[in-house]
Amino acid sequence: MNCANCGAPLPPTSHICVFCRTLNDTDLHGITTQGGSSPSQLICPRCDKNLENLVIGESPSFAVERCPECLGLFFDPGELEMALDHFVTHVYDIDFQRIGQLCGDERRSGQFDGEVRYLKCPRCRTLMMRRNFGTRSGVIIDTCKACGAWLDGGEFGQLLRWVKSGGRILDQQRKQEADREEERRQAAEKREEELRRMLREELEKLSAPRSESIFSSAWRALRNLIS
Repeated sequence: MNCANCGAPLPPTSHICVFCRTLNDTDLHGITTQGGSSPSQLICPRCDKNLENLVIGESPSFAVERCPECLGLFFDPGELEMALDHFVTHVYDIDFQRIGQLCGDERRSGQFDGEVRYLKCPRCRTLMMRRNFGTRSGVIIDTCKACGAWLDGGEFGQLLRWVKSGGRILDQQRKQEADREEERRQAAEKREEELRRMLREELEKLSAPRSESIFSSAWRALRNLIS
């Protein structure tokens, strides 16, 4: 893809031309937009200016808000995941080399890279939480639990490339592994608690009133050590 302003080739994962510094629309490149944009009452968390309403895709379509200056996108709750699944299909394998490039050498160099701060939700204006979108996606998104998710310009395109490389499959595998590990941990804790219960019961039986002996003294000492 070339810069819309000077025609120079864009870096593989950047929407900013290295020659003229023009912001290019790489997020929605190749994605159908229905009609034009219309003013929105929502405020860009980066530019503090009104966003624009935009409908992308078809069958289904997604109504999103976009900043005309920084090209950031705001998705309603759950809509980002739905859009990624809709625009990228028929992915069955994981390209570990490509994912490594996306997360490392070819990571997007955008206008806000290196700037870490909490942003206000475009709708309710409360501070959003920052979280990694998925395993090795290289994208930190800003989320409001009630209102949705904000992506800086260029990040939606990076997530599309991540999904095409099998990133969603990798993320699901990692989550399944984490779930299995949690199940094993809980099962081990349950077994340990059951053994402790059985041992306490045996110690209580052995510590019942009886004639003093070296054996009962030893059991009382053992009970004191584990209590």
